[in-house]
Amino acid sequence: MSTGQSAEQNVDQEPAPRIGPGTPEDSPAPVGFIGLGNMGAPIARRLLTWPGGLVVCDVRPEATEPFVAEGATAAATPAEVARTARLVSVTVLDDAQVRDVVDGPDGILRTAAPGTVIAVHSTISDSTAVELAGVCAAAGVHLVDAPVSGGAPGAEKGELAVMVGGPREVYEACKPVFALWAAMPVHAGEVGSGTRMKLARNLLHFISFTATAEASRLAEAAGVDIAKLGRVVRHTDAITGGAGAVMLRETTAPIDADDFWHGVFTHVRGLGEKDLSLALSLGERLEVDLPLGTIALRDLGTGFGVGPGEIARRATAAGVDVDDDDEGAR
Repeated sequence: MSTGQSAEQNVDQEPAPRIGPGTPEDSPAPVGFIGLGNMGAPIARRLLTWPGGLVVCDVRPEATEPFVAEGATAAATPAEVARTARLVSVTVLDDAQVRDVVDGPDGILRTAAPGTVIAVHSTISDSTAVELAGVCAAAGVHLVDAPVSGGAPGAEKGELAVMVGGPREVYEACKPVFALWAAMPVHAGEVGSGTRMKLARNLLHFISFTATAEASRLAEAAGVDIAKLGRVVRHTDAITGGAGAVMLRETTAPIDADDFWHGVFTHVRGLGEKDLSLALSLGERLEVDLPLGTIALRDLGTGFGVGPGEIARRATAAGVDVDDDDEGAR
């Protein structure tokens, strides 16, 4: 066997670089955190317990001072963070800032070793995540989009959900670190899927806020104390799970009549259509426009996969909101 062949075989046998910083039990490398704002700071604070060490960076040098006082290392640029950190979390404002942090003149890719993971917690475009992941892959670096949900209170309590888009093995490599600050890590799928999940979650979030405004207008016109109504909503949503309580299926396709879920959602549809029709009738009497309520009555059953019920069908056929006392008594 020639020397050249032996060298070639040795190259082939070289192990791939370790993904991420390792585990707390296995000589872990440092982790990095870039962006110490309202969300980033409380997340990064929990990483002070990572046995491999923490490197922090922010455009405001003073933001790093509390972390340095507790044992972290401050870096002036993202590139400096990546000199030692093998998992670098990024929590900055928008797509442009993420691009600069990852691939700018002083970006992570200027120094990141192969196997380093960049976790983007900012809510950005899914196409930006996919594009940057491709750029990183050319350097042997892994990028996952890992947006979070739970807001500043969740960050303070270490109870955030983190939705990770990327290869399964990269997700698994991140979990020991994410577990320090996230109560619910979820592997959403390929790169971009974490952002898509976050956007769907926030679509629900802000549509529900709009619906809250609509319900508040109705309550106010009816002489109801809105603050007390809010207390009831928070209390009962904590018991029932709110909108998430009906997100139980793996598809939005229509449900067969002999499927278990058909009976469940037909029952919920009946309750919902009854209450929606009563609320719309109250709004009509009080001259309060309830466009989201009208849409909900029309689309509730279809959204559940069981089709509209009798109340919704009659309301749609008549072109008006229906208040049916017989239906309401069921």
